[in-house]
Amino acid sequence: MHTSSRSNRPTTGTNLEHARLHNRRVVLEAIRQAGRLTRADLTRLTSLTAQTISNIVAELVAESMLTTHAPEKTARGQPPIPLSINPDGGFSVGFHVEQHQVLAVLLDLKGSTRGRRVHAVSYPSFADALPLLAGTVETFRANLPPDRLLGIGIALPGPFGVEGMSAVGPTSMPGWDDAASLARLRELTRLPVLLENDATAAAMGERLYGVAGGLRDFAYLFFGHGLGAGFYLDNRLYSGHWRNAGEIGHVIAVPDGKPCYCGKRGCLERYVSGASLLEHLGIGVDQNLIDVDIADPRHAAGIERWLAEAVPALRHAVNVLESLLDPETVLVGGTLFDDILRRLIDAAFPLHPSVSARADRGHERLRLGTAGPDCVALGAAALVVLAELSPDYQALLKA
Repeated sequence: MHTSSRSNRPTTGTNLEHARLHNRRVVLEAIRQAGRLTRADLTRLTSLTAQTISNIVAELVAESMLTTHAPEKTARGQPPIPLSINPDGGFSVGFHVEQHQVLAVLLDLKGSTRGRRVHAVSYPSFADALPLLAGTVETFRANLPPDRLLGIGIALPGPFGVEGMSAVGPTSMPGWDDAASLARLRELTRLPVLLENDATAAAMGERLYGVAGGLRDFAYLFFGHGLGAGFYLDNRLYSGHWRNAGEIGHVIAVPDGKPCYCGKRGCLERYVSGASLLEHLGIGVDQNLIDVDIADPRHAAGIERWLAEAVPALRHAVNVLESLLDPETVLVGGTLFDDILRRLIDAAFPLHPSVSARADRGHERLRLGTAGPDCVALGAAALVVLAELSPDYQALLKA
C-alpha cells in the first residue's frame, strides 16, 4: 500500500486522558507516514508530551503493533531508537461480493496481501453466504497470531436501502445491507464489520495500489455487472450520506430509451455495463461474464454492436463527472475484461468539450486503472486498516 510521496503533517494529538485511543492512532499515523520515527520525532510532530509518547509507544510495542530498531548513532547522549509499523501487528479481511463470486483478501498492517480466497456463488443472499464469510475469516485467523484481526470490510454493488432499486434487476444483491445481517456476522466473528459500495471501495483500492497513488481528485468508473462510480475528492473518499454516491448507472442518458429495472428509461447502465454487453452477445444478463470467451469470433459482431452504444454512453458519463466534480482524471476499471475496456476508452476519444478540456492538464481525461481484479477487495480491507491506524483515516492519504 502506498501513499503520495509528498510529505504530510500528522494530525495533532491531545493530552486529555479520555483521548487515549485517539492519541494511539495519531502516533500510528505519524509512523506510518514517515516509515520510521523516534520518540523525539513523535513528540515534535504530534504535539503530545514526551511522557504521553513514551507511554503510548510502550503500549504499542507490547501489543506488537510497533517494531523497534537498532539505536541510531549520535555524537553524544542516549542514542534514539527508531520505531516502525510491524506488519504482523494487525490484519484485516476484505470481501468483494459479486453476483457470481466472492473474493476475499487478507491484508497486514502495512497493506500487503497475505492471503486470498475465491468462492464461486450464484446471487447469494446474506444468509446463504454467512457460513462462507465466517468460514473464510476463520481460515485466515487460524494462520495468524491470536487476536490480531482488526475487522472485516465488505464491498458489494449498490444502491443500499433504496425502495424499488436495491432488490431488483440483474445487478442487485438484496439483504446484504441489512443491519441485523451485519450484526450476525459481527457476532460470529467477534470483529467489527464495515460495509461499502463496490465502486467506492475500488476508488480506494486504486488510490492505494494503482495509478491514482498521487492524485488528489479523481472519479473512478467501475464496470461490473452494472455501472457505478467512486469518488476521491480533495484527498478524501466520498461515499455520500447513505453510501449511495456514484450511482451513475441510473443517470438517464437516452430520454425514453431502453427500460431499466429501476423504473426509468434510458439509464446509462442499460448501454454501458457488463450486463449490457451480455445482452449484445445474446447471453442471459444473469450469467457470469467471466465464463464467456470474449475472443471467440462468434462474439465479434456483438461486441461491435455493444461498442456502438457504449461509446456515446461513456462520453456522456465522463462529461457529467467532469462537469460536476472537476477531477484531475476519470479512471476506468472493474471486473469487465481489460481488453474490452481499453477498446471502449480508445473509442471514446475525442471526449465532449468540458471544463476538463484544458492545456495545463497533468493527466489524460480518461484512462484505465491499474490496481487489477482485486481492487475492490483490497480497498475494502484497506479501509479497515486505515480506520485502525488513523484518527481520521482520510488524513493519512493527504498530500
